[in-house]
Amino acid sequence: MSAVSVALETKPWLNNYPPGVPAEVDVDVYSSLPDLLEEAFRKHASRRAAMCMDVAITYRDIDEMSAALGAWLQAKGLQRGDRVALMMPNIPQYTVAIAAVLRAGFAVVNVNPLYTPRELEHQLKDSGAKAIVILENFATTLQEVIDRTQVQHVVLASMGDMLGFWKGLLINFVVRHVRKMVPEFKLPIDGGRTVTRFNMALAEGHRMSLQRPAMTPDDVAFLQYTGGTTGVSKGATLSHRNVIANILQTEAWFKPMLDRLGDKPLTVVCALPLYHIFALTICYMMGARLGSMNLLIPNPRDIPGFIKTLQKHRVNMFPAVNTLFNALANDPEFARLDFSELVVSNGGGMAVQQATAEKWLQITGCPVVEGYGLSETSPVATSNRLDLKEFTGTIGLPIPSTDIAIRDDDGRDLPFGQAGEICIRGPQVMVGYWNRPDETAKVMTSDGFFRSGDVGVMDERGYVKIVDRKKDMILVSGFNVYPNEIEQVVNLHPGVLECAAVGVPDAKSGEAVKLFVVKKDPTLAEEDLVDYCKENFTAYKRPKYIEFRDDLPKTNVGKILRRELRG
Repeated sequence: MSAVSVALETKPWLNNYPPGVPAEVDVDVYSSLPDLLEEAFRKHASRRAAMCMDVAITYRDIDEMSAALGAWLQAKGLQRGDRVALMMPNIPQYTVAIAAVLRAGFAVVNVNPLYTPRELEHQLKDSGAKAIVILENFATTLQEVIDRTQVQHVVLASMGDMLGFWKGLLINFVVRHVRKMVPEFKLPIDGGRTVTRFNMALAEGHRMSLQRPAMTPDDVAFLQYTGGTTGVSKGATLSHRNVIANILQTEAWFKPMLDRLGDKPLTVVCALPLYHIFALTICYMMGARLGSMNLLIPNPRDIPGFIKTLQKHRVNMFPAVNTLFNALANDPEFARLDFSELVVSNGGGMAVQQATAEKWLQITGCPVVEGYGLSETSPVATSNRLDLKEFTGTIGLPIPSTDIAIRDDDGRDLPFGQAGEICIRGPQVMVGYWNRPDETAKVMTSDGFFRSGDVGVMDERGYVKIVDRKKDMILVSGFNVYPNEIEQVVNLHPGVLECAAVGVPDAKSGEAVKLFVVKKDPTLAEEDLVDYCKENFTAYKRPKYIEFRDDLPKTNVGKILRRELRG
């Protein structure tokens, strides 16, 4: 029996758990996410669930509105298991739409609202989404591609949609009068598709009854799209059980620290986008179970505006990525805020830098606790202890009900201190990739482990440290960028003979994309490629640096050597 086989039997990380954190959690407490959400709606009905731009909504508001929107979607003929895309920044309508889709028995397809038409088209076609709820600011992107998708119903949200509801306008007043005042909004979309304003859908749905289907833990809850080594974005299929498990796992890990606040409702900073699995699970889902208020930040890049919002609240939890922690910590106004009730600052999505962690601790008195996970693990797999003040430089310990193995290329367990692929087993590990059994087979082992593609080591205490990435993935501000996707699209440019994309260190975003290009057309200029990439990639995927070369380094069989380009 190998050293790590023994480790899996003894689970050394359990000896280093904080007091009060269990080894296992009961993931069968709920049969579905609607069970969890509806419990939260009952228990915390009068509590504020979210606040955005000084407008608050309660759990009762989300309960009533999501039931109405869910009933409206059902009335459009959608069947249990159908996919509904959500394409919005962090606005209150998002919190309503997530609950509506799940309660109606459908699956949520989260979409980055800054996607280009090409990226959006792929995700809508691949998921087979039948409906979409979208902020009207991004409707022109949808307009370009909708005829090539299965989307039949469009719900248009606007930033000012529901202020009337939350300033005392009764829903029955809306039912009686909104239909007279606001006609159904129509975009010039062919094919018999319906386009309805968000408020109109709520008003119509409030006159209907939501039919809550019997759901099982194995039903699909979310399709979380992630990049792929083939260059094609794949949907990580997350079941209700997967996400419920991760909510309960992370709650168990955080609870000893959060208990220090007593019965006071938590205020959670939700600056990470809700379409990202980290915010979805930690801020929205775990927040609902705990009765927390999410402070929704639609545009965290507006640091002065962000800080003005924070000035009005004493926050308790602050999930973020290193770039955001760093930007805030380096703004003198941030240091003047009241951090007396901040007890959890958890970092994920990208490596937390020691300099950033030390500066954050100096200013707030609350350490940044680094964890690790992926879309495929719902997402949290490991975390550092919340009661440690010092920076560990590791991704911490496997959380409850989670096993980590370090394996070589042949799937053999490696001893402590030896680098290999980080493999994860637990109830939060995805069902597989949507409609891609071949890709699923590449990452799932016969004994139930997910092969992460990251290279790490485990020490005798069970702490894991990432030392390299097996894949060539580039991590830009916590978002995965896959070189194959960049290269496939850029190679379609008529002026490009061949190209290669690599990640290079970047002080602001951790890594940035650098593109190496061999010209086919001698007149091709950098500005041409900049404009082309702007049309085809959302901002974080666009190359920050472009270098022209006469040729690219290759193996003897012609494969481009990205490692040589990284230098």
